[in-house]
Amino acid sequence: MAVKAADDHSPSIDHSFDIDAMPSTVRVVDLPRNNPCAQCGEAIALPSWVEKDGRRTAYLWHCRLCDYRYETIAFYAESVDENGAMAA
Repeated sequence: MAVKAADDHSPSIDHSFDIDAMPSTVRVVDLPRNNPCAQCGEAIALPSWVEKDGRRTAYLWHCRLCDYRYETIAFYAESVDENGAMAA
């Protein structure tokens, strides 16, 4: 029997990359690509989530091969504004 997604009451998590869920200040062309998984080494095309906060950017990675999740953080010497320009 086929069940519609709306009829399914079991909890589900969507692990797909959702560009619309990312903050508007993050552009896909600016994201790191093909980061190796910290556990198995498989290349991960794009981060699952990105958070920018002044002098840091955090990336959440999810390896679909081994289901490992981890975070990397980039720290900048100066604050980065919404257009990606370094503050003077």
